[in-house]
Amino acid sequence: MPRRNEAESSEFQERVVAINRVSKVVKGGKRFRFAVLVVVGDGASQVGTGIGKAKEIAEAVRKGIEKAKKNMVSVKHAGNTIPHPVVGEFGAARVLLKPCPEGTGVIAGGVVRAIMELGGVKDVVTKVTGRTSNAINVAHATLEAIKITRTEDEIMKLRGLAGNDGAEEAEGDSHGEN
Repeated sequence: MPRRNEAESSEFQERVVAINRVSKVVKGGKRFRFAVLVVVGDGASQVGTGIGKAKEIAEAVRKGIEKAKKNMVSVKHAGNTIPHPVVGEFGAARVLLKPCPEGTGVIAGGVVRAIMELGGVKDVVTKVTGRTSNAINVAHATLEAIKITRTEDEIMKLRGLAGNDGAEEAEGDSHGEN
């Protein structure tokens, strides 16, 4: 059984993005708890985020990794970048993701950079353009942007042009009008 856990953990990469220390004042002093934002990805196309809360950082990280693995999202690629510009929103956070030429690299802040790198995107330009830069909201906004991204094939299928180049479809429509 331990080997399965080792293999499972080796297939995904984990990155701790933010640690929040929360204190509660009680009669005997302060009690500290930690909330940890973790990004988990396979480095190819799957990525997820999770928040773990516990009295110790190690336990919070473990809980965050478990939640992140349950909330995985598929990242759509066009080569080493994303297929088209997209804006993701969550709460007051807005994240703009733009494709860019090969060799540009990941130009992003901490949270978005971790999500893009662990999702397998090598060339992308990003900007957080919301009223907040809260790491948790930015992570959720980035995942929303990834979810609404579509590949060229998906768009062609939605338009009913799958399987041909579009010229045949246009010719068929013009003959039907006569």
